[in-house]
Amino acid sequence: MTSRHLLDLNSLNIDEWMMLIKTADEIKNHPYRYIDACHGKVLATLFYEPSTRTQMSFQTAMLRLGGRIIGFDNPATSSVSKGESLKDTVRVVSGYSDIIAIRHPKAGSAKAASFYSKVPVINAGDGGHLHPTQTLTDLVTLYEEKGQLTDMRIGMCGDLMNGRTVHSLIKALCRFKGNSFVLISTPQLRIPSYIKDILNAVGAKYCEVNTLEEAMSDIDVLYMTRIQRERFSSDEEYERQKGVYVLDKQKMKLAKSDLKILHPLPRVDEITIDVDDDPRAVYFEQTEYGMYARMALIMNMLDENIHKVDGAPVSTHSETCTNSNCITQTEKYLPKIFKESRDILVCKYCEERILL
Repeated sequence: MTSRHLLDLNSLNIDEWMMLIKTADEIKNHPYRYIDACHGKVLATLFYEPSTRTQMSFQTAMLRLGGRIIGFDNPATSSVSKGESLKDTVRVVSGYSDIIAIRHPKAGSAKAASFYSKVPVINAGDGGHLHPTQTLTDLVTLYEEKGQLTDMRIGMCGDLMNGRTVHSLIKALCRFKGNSFVLISTPQLRIPSYIKDILNAVGAKYCEVNTLEEAMSDIDVLYMTRIQRERFSSDEEYERQKGVYVLDKQKMKLAKSDLKILHPLPRVDEITIDVDDDPRAVYFEQTEYGMYARMALIMNMLDENIHKVDGAPVSTHSETCTNSNCITQTEKYLPKIFKESRDILVCKYCEERILL
Protein backbone atom coordinates (compact mmCIF):
# COMPACT_ATOMS: atom_id res chain seq x y z
CA MET A 1 0.00 0.00 0.00
CA THR A 2 1.19 3.52 -0.82
CA SER A 3 0.21 4.98 2.57
CA ARG A 4 1.81 3.84 5.82
CA HIS A 5 -1.20 4.95 7.92
CA LEU A 6 -4.91 4.78 7.14
CA LEU A 7 -6.37 8.10 8.29
CA ASP A 8 -8.71 8.69 5.35
CA LEU A 9 -9.66 6.03 2.82
CA ASN A 10 -9.01 8.59 0.09
CA SER A 11 -5.29 8.41 0.88
CA LEU A 12 -5.41 5.15 -1.09
CA ASN A 13 -6.10 4.89 -4.80
CA ILE A 14 -9.00 2.96 -6.32
CA ASP A 15 -6.74 0.07 -7.34
CA GLU A 16 -5.75 -0.32 -3.68
CA TRP A 17 -9.41 -0.19 -2.63
CA MET A 18 -10.26 -2.95 -5.09
CA MET A 19 -7.32 -5.03 -3.91
CA LEU A 20 -8.62 -4.80 -0.32
CA ILE A 21 -12.22 -5.48 -1.39
CA LYS A 22 -11.21 -8.57 -3.37
CA THR A 23 -8.94 -9.76 -0.55
CA ALA A 24 -11.90 -9.45 1.85
CA ASP A 25 -13.98 -11.53 -0.55
CA GLU A 26 -11.22 -14.14 -0.72
CA ILE A 27 -11.01 -14.28 3.10
CA LYS A 28 -14.80 -14.66 3.36
CA ASN A 29 -14.77 -17.59 0.95
CA HIS A 30 -11.52 -19.25 2.16
CA PRO A 31 -10.93 -18.22 5.81
CA TYR A 32 -8.75 -21.25 6.59
CA ARG A 33 -6.03 -19.89 4.31
CA TYR A 34 -5.47 -16.89 6.61
CA ILE A 35 -5.46 -18.36 10.13
CA ASP A 36 -1.76 -17.62 10.68
CA ALA A 37 -1.34 -14.57 8.44
CA CYS A 38 -0.50 -12.32 11.42
CA HIS A 39 1.03 -14.86 13.78
CA GLY A 40 3.24 -13.11 16.36
CA LYS A 41 1.81 -9.63 15.62
CA VAL A 42 0.05 -7.40 18.15
CA LEU A 43 -2.83 -5.00 17.47
CA ALA A 44 -3.45 -2.19 19.99
CA THR A 45 -7.02 -0.84 20.10
CA LEU A 46 -7.14 2.62 21.70
CA PHE A 47 -10.84 3.43 22.05
CA TYR A 48 -11.45 6.79 23.72
CA GLU A 49 -15.22 6.51 23.20
CA PRO A 50 -17.72 3.62 23.31
CA SER A 51 -17.89 1.09 20.50
CA THR A 52 -19.24 -2.41 20.01
CA ARG A 53 -18.99 -3.39 16.35
CA THR A 54 -15.87 -1.46 15.35
CA GLN A 55 -13.83 -2.51 18.37
CA MET A 56 -14.92 -6.15 18.34
CA SER A 57 -14.54 -6.30 14.58
CA PHE A 58 -10.91 -5.15 14.81
CA GLN A 59 -10.21 -7.53 17.67
CA THR A 60 -11.86 -10.50 15.99
CA ALA A 61 -10.10 -9.71 12.72
CA MET A 62 -6.68 -9.85 14.40
CA LEU A 63 -7.51 -12.99 16.36
CA ARG A 64 -8.74 -14.78 13.22
CA LEU A 65 -5.46 -13.85 11.54
CA GLY A 66 -3.54 -15.52 14.36
CA GLY A 67 -2.41 -12.31 16.07
CA ARG A 68 -2.94 -10.87 19.56
CA ILE A 69 -4.64 -7.75 20.94
CA ILE A 70 -3.98 -5.18 23.67
CA GLY A 71 -5.54 -1.82 24.45
CA PHE A 72 -8.37 -0.11 26.30
CA ASP A 73 -12.04 0.61 25.62
CA ASN A 74 -12.48 3.20 28.36
CA PRO A 75 -9.95 6.01 28.88
CA ALA A 76 -11.03 6.18 32.52
CA THR A 77 -9.20 2.89 33.10
CA SER A 78 -5.98 4.11 31.47
CA SER A 79 -3.41 6.82 32.17
CA VAL A 80 -5.55 9.17 30.07
CA SER A 81 -7.60 9.65 33.25
CA LYS A 82 -4.43 11.01 34.91
CA GLY A 83 -3.98 13.62 32.19
CA GLU A 84 -1.65 11.76 29.85
CA SER A 85 -1.49 13.36 26.41
CA LEU A 86 -2.44 11.57 23.21
CA LYS A 87 1.18 11.94 22.10
CA ASP A 88 2.56 10.14 25.16
CA THR A 89 -0.04 7.36 25.06
CA VAL A 90 0.70 6.67 21.40
CA ARG A 91 4.48 6.76 21.85
CA VAL A 92 4.25 4.19 24.65
CA VAL A 93 1.70 1.87 23.05
CA SER A 94 3.45 1.89 19.67
CA GLY A 95 6.44 0.38 21.45
CA TYR A 96 4.27 -2.54 22.56
CA SER A 97 2.45 -3.24 19.30
CA ASP A 98 2.82 -3.69 15.55
CA ILE A 99 -0.27 -1.70 14.53
CA ILE A 100 -2.73 0.66 16.27
CA ALA A 101 -6.46 1.24 15.72
CA ILE A 102 -7.65 4.43 17.41
CA ARG A 103 -11.15 5.80 17.99
CA HIS A 104 -11.44 9.24 19.54
CA PRO A 105 -14.21 11.85 19.89
CA LYS A 106 -12.04 14.68 18.50
CA ALA A 107 -11.71 15.25 14.77
CA GLY A 108 -8.16 14.80 13.51
CA SER A 109 -7.09 12.62 16.43
CA ALA A 110 -5.84 9.77 14.24
CA LYS A 111 -3.76 12.18 12.17
CA ALA A 112 -2.25 13.57 15.37
CA ALA A 113 -1.52 10.04 16.62
CA SER A 114 0.27 9.18 13.38
CA PHE A 115 2.92 11.85 14.05
CA TYR A 116 4.09 10.06 17.21
CA SER A 117 3.57 6.37 16.44
CA LYS A 118 6.37 3.98 15.48
CA VAL A 119 3.83 1.65 13.85
CA PRO A 120 0.95 2.08 11.36
CA VAL A 121 -2.14 3.86 12.68
CA ILE A 122 -5.69 3.08 11.54
CA ASN A 123 -8.40 5.68 12.07
CA ALA A 124 -11.32 3.81 13.68
CA GLY A 125 -13.40 7.01 13.83
CA ASP A 126 -12.42 10.56 14.77
CA GLY A 127 -15.37 12.52 16.11
CA GLY A 128 -17.88 13.48 13.43
CA HIS A 129 -15.10 13.64 10.85
CA LEU A 130 -14.15 10.34 9.18
CA HIS A 131 -14.51 6.58 9.65
CA PRO A 132 -12.46 4.98 6.86
CA THR A 133 -12.73 1.33 7.93
CA GLN A 134 -16.52 1.64 8.09
CA THR A 135 -16.35 3.00 4.57
CA LEU A 136 -14.22 0.06 3.49
CA THR A 137 -16.86 -2.16 5.11
CA ASP A 138 -19.58 -0.35 3.18
CA LEU A 139 -17.70 -0.76 -0.11
CA VAL A 140 -17.22 -4.49 0.55
CA THR A 141 -20.94 -4.78 1.37
CA LEU A 142 -21.98 -3.02 -1.85
CA TYR A 143 -19.54 -5.12 -3.89
CA GLU A 144 -20.94 -8.33 -2.39
CA GLU A 145 -24.62 -7.37 -2.34
CA LYS A 146 -25.00 -5.15 -5.43
CA GLY A 147 -22.14 -6.52 -7.51
CA GLN A 148 -21.06 -3.00 -8.48
CA LEU A 149 -19.65 0.26 -7.15
CA THR A 150 -20.59 2.45 -10.11
CA ASP A 151 -23.76 3.96 -11.62
CA MET A 152 -25.85 3.88 -8.44
CA ARG A 153 -28.21 6.41 -6.89
CA ILE A 154 -27.46 6.43 -3.18
CA GLY A 155 -29.78 7.82 -0.51
CA MET A 156 -28.10 9.06 2.68
CA CYS A 157 -30.54 9.61 5.55
CA GLY A 158 -30.30 10.99 9.09
CA ASP A 159 -27.58 13.00 10.78
CA LEU A 160 -25.55 14.03 7.75
CA MET A 161 -23.87 16.89 9.60
CA ASN A 162 -22.18 14.79 12.29
CA GLY A 163 -22.21 11.38 10.60
CA ARG A 164 -18.57 10.49 9.96
CA THR A 165 -19.67 7.29 8.18
CA VAL A 166 -21.70 9.38 5.73
CA HIS A 167 -18.82 11.79 5.11
CA SER A 168 -16.36 8.98 4.42
CA LEU A 169 -18.73 7.03 2.18
CA ILE A 170 -19.68 10.04 0.06
CA LYS A 171 -15.99 10.87 -0.42
CA ALA A 172 -15.38 7.29 -1.55
CA LEU A 173 -18.38 6.70 -3.80
CA CYS A 174 -18.03 9.97 -5.68
CA ARG A 175 -14.72 8.60 -7.03
CA PHE A 176 -16.61 5.86 -8.91
CA LYS A 177 -18.24 6.89 -12.17
CA GLY A 178 -21.95 7.48 -12.46
CA ASN A 179 -22.85 7.61 -8.78
CA SER A 180 -25.30 10.27 -7.58
CA PHE A 181 -26.67 11.10 -4.14
CA VAL A 182 -29.97 11.95 -2.49
CA LEU A 183 -29.22 13.63 0.85
CA ILE A 184 -32.14 13.20 3.25
CA SER A 185 -32.00 15.28 6.43
CA THR A 186 -33.49 18.17 8.34
CA PRO A 187 -32.08 21.61 7.50
CA GLN A 188 -30.16 21.57 10.80
CA LEU A 189 -28.42 18.27 9.93
CA ARG A 190 -27.36 18.91 6.32
CA ILE A 191 -23.94 17.66 5.20
CA PRO A 192 -21.09 20.08 5.98
CA SER A 193 -19.79 22.42 3.32
CA TYR A 194 -16.47 20.61 2.85
CA ILE A 195 -18.34 17.49 1.65
CA LYS A 196 -20.34 19.60 -0.80
CA ASP A 197 -17.04 21.05 -2.00
CA ILE A 198 -15.81 17.52 -2.76
CA LEU A 199 -19.01 16.61 -4.62
CA ASN A 200 -18.88 19.81 -6.64
CA ALA A 201 -15.19 19.40 -7.44
CA VAL A 202 -15.74 16.01 -9.08
CA GLY A 203 -19.05 16.98 -10.68
CA ALA A 204 -21.07 14.38 -8.76
CA LYS A 205 -24.83 14.97 -8.92
CA TYR A 206 -26.70 15.36 -5.65
CA CYS A 207 -29.90 16.80 -4.27
CA GLU A 208 -31.15 17.54 -0.77
CA VAL A 209 -34.64 16.49 0.36
CA ASN A 210 -36.51 16.61 3.67
CA THR A 211 -38.40 13.29 3.69
CA LEU A 212 -37.72 9.61 3.06
CA GLU A 213 -40.89 9.34 0.97
CA GLU A 214 -39.44 11.75 -1.60
CA ALA A 215 -36.45 9.47 -2.17
CA MET A 216 -37.58 5.85 -1.76
CA SER A 217 -38.73 5.05 -5.30
CA ASP A 218 -35.64 6.55 -6.92
CA ILE A 219 -32.67 5.04 -5.10
CA ASP A 220 -30.61 1.85 -5.47
CA VAL A 221 -29.03 2.02 -2.01
CA LEU A 222 -30.36 3.54 1.22
CA TYR A 223 -27.77 4.34 3.87
CA MET A 224 -29.65 4.95 7.13
CA THR A 225 -27.97 6.58 10.15
CA ARG A 226 -29.12 7.37 13.65
CA ILE A 227 -29.49 10.82 15.09
CA GLN A 228 -26.42 10.83 17.36
CA ARG A 229 -27.14 12.02 20.88
CA GLU A 230 -23.41 12.26 21.69
CA ARG A 231 -22.83 14.83 18.94
CA PHE A 232 -25.36 17.35 20.32
CA SER A 233 -24.54 20.08 22.79
CA SER A 234 -27.79 19.59 24.75
CA ASP A 235 -30.52 16.99 25.27
CA GLU A 236 -33.09 19.56 24.16
CA GLU A 237 -31.42 19.96 20.79
CA TYR A 238 -31.20 16.17 20.38
CA GLU A 239 -34.88 15.69 21.27
CA ARG A 240 -35.90 18.14 18.54
CA GLN A 241 -34.15 16.03 15.88
CA LYS A 242 -34.59 12.41 16.96
CA GLY A 243 -37.32 10.29 15.47
CA VAL A 244 -37.74 12.47 12.39
CA TYR A 245 -36.74 9.65 10.02
CA VAL A 246 -38.09 6.14 10.56
CA LEU A 247 -37.87 3.45 7.90
CA ASP A 248 -40.79 1.02 8.24
CA LYS A 249 -42.63 -1.58 6.15
CA GLN A 250 -44.98 1.04 4.77
CA LYS A 251 -42.12 3.10 3.31
CA MET A 252 -40.47 -0.08 2.01
CA LYS A 253 -43.48 -0.55 -0.29
CA LEU A 254 -42.29 2.52 -2.21
CA ALA A 255 -38.82 1.08 -2.83
CA LYS A 256 -37.25 -0.83 -5.71
CA SER A 257 -37.19 -4.61 -5.49
CA ASP A 258 -33.38 -4.63 -5.61
CA LEU A 259 -32.82 -1.81 -3.10
CA LYS A 260 -30.14 -2.53 -0.50
CA ILE A 261 -30.43 -0.98 2.96
CA LEU A 262 -27.20 -0.35 4.87
CA HIS A 263 -26.71 1.05 8.36
CA PRO A 264 -23.41 1.46 10.26
CA LEU A 265 -25.26 0.65 13.52
CA PRO A 266 -26.09 0.96 16.36
CA ARG A 267 -29.74 1.37 15.52
CA VAL A 268 -32.01 3.30 17.87
CA ASP A 269 -35.47 3.84 16.37
CA GLU A 270 -34.73 4.82 12.77
CA ILE A 271 -35.44 1.34 11.32
CA THR A 272 -38.37 -0.63 12.71
CA ILE A 273 -37.77 -4.26 13.68
CA ASP A 274 -40.15 -5.58 11.02
CA VAL A 275 -37.80 -4.34 8.28
CA ASP A 276 -35.10 -6.76 9.48
CA ASP A 277 -36.74 -9.71 7.70
CA ASP A 278 -36.91 -7.91 4.36
CA PRO A 279 -34.26 -9.43 2.03
CA ARG A 280 -33.32 -5.89 0.99
CA ALA A 281 -32.04 -5.18 4.54
CA VAL A 282 -28.34 -6.14 4.67
CA TYR A 283 -27.12 -4.20 7.73
CA PHE A 284 -26.44 -7.32 9.82
CA GLU A 285 -24.52 -8.93 6.94
CA GLN A 286 -22.68 -5.59 6.70
CA THR A 287 -21.21 -6.10 10.19
CA GLU A 288 -19.71 -9.45 9.15
CA TYR A 289 -18.29 -7.97 5.95
CA GLY A 290 -16.60 -5.42 8.22
CA MET A 291 -14.56 -8.14 9.89
CA TYR A 292 -13.31 -9.42 6.53
CA ALA A 293 -12.54 -5.87 5.40
CA ARG A 294 -10.45 -5.21 8.51
CA MET A 295 -8.66 -8.55 8.16
CA ALA A 296 -7.64 -7.56 4.62
CA LEU A 297 -6.53 -4.12 5.79
CA ILE A 298 -4.50 -5.32 8.79
CA MET A 299 -2.67 -7.92 6.69
CA ASN A 300 -1.71 -5.42 4.04
CA MET A 301 -0.67 -2.68 6.46
CA LEU A 302 1.60 -5.07 8.35
CA ASP A 303 3.43 -6.19 5.22
CA GLU A 304 6.22 -3.61 5.48
CA ASN A 305 6.49 -3.72 9.31
CA ILE A 306 8.14 -0.27 9.60
CA HIS A 307 8.97 0.79 13.17
CA LYS A 308 9.86 4.47 13.19
CA VAL A 309 8.39 7.78 14.32
CA ASP A 310 7.51 10.07 11.43
CA GLY A 311 7.57 13.19 13.63
CA ALA A 312 5.19 16.13 13.67
CA PRO A 313 5.45 18.77 10.94
CA VAL A 314 6.28 22.39 11.67
CA SER A 315 3.37 24.81 12.13
CA THR A 316 2.43 26.42 8.82
CA HIS A 317 0.35 29.31 10.13
CA SER A 318 -0.24 31.40 13.23
CA GLU A 319 -4.02 30.93 13.04
CA THR A 320 -5.83 28.48 15.35
CA CYS A 321 -8.57 26.15 14.13
CA THR A 322 -12.00 27.44 15.16
CA ASN A 323 -13.66 24.01 15.29
CA SER A 324 -14.39 23.32 18.97
CA ASN A 325 -14.21 19.58 18.28
CA CYS A 326 -10.80 19.67 16.57
CA ILE A 327 -8.06 17.69 18.33
CA THR A 328 -5.92 20.85 18.42
CA GLN A 329 -8.33 22.37 20.95
CA THR A 330 -7.36 19.85 23.63
CA GLU A 331 -3.87 18.71 22.56
CA LYS A 332 -2.30 22.17 22.58
CA TYR A 333 1.24 21.04 21.64
CA LEU A 334 0.12 19.96 18.16
CA PRO A 335 1.49 22.02 15.25
CA LYS A 336 -0.98 24.32 13.52
CA ILE A 337 -1.13 22.99 9.98
CA PHE A 338 -3.43 24.29 7.27
CA LYS A 339 -3.95 24.01 3.56
CA GLU A 340 -4.27 27.49 2.07
CA SER A 341 -6.55 28.21 -0.88
CA ARG A 342 -6.94 31.85 -1.86
CA ASP A 343 -8.61 33.53 1.14
CA ILE A 344 -9.48 30.29 2.96
CA LEU A 345 -7.49 28.13 5.37
CA VAL A 346 -8.47 24.47 5.73
CA CYS A 347 -7.38 22.71 8.93
CA LYS A 348 -5.43 19.56 8.04
CA TYR A 349 -6.77 17.78 11.13
CA CYS A 350 -10.53 18.34 10.91
CA GLU A 351 -10.99 20.08 7.52
CA GLU A 352 -12.71 23.07 9.11
CA ARG A 353 -12.56 26.14 6.85
CA ILE A 354 -11.37 29.51 8.17
CA LEU A 355 -11.76 32.76 6.25
CA LEU A 356 -8.64 34.92 6.27
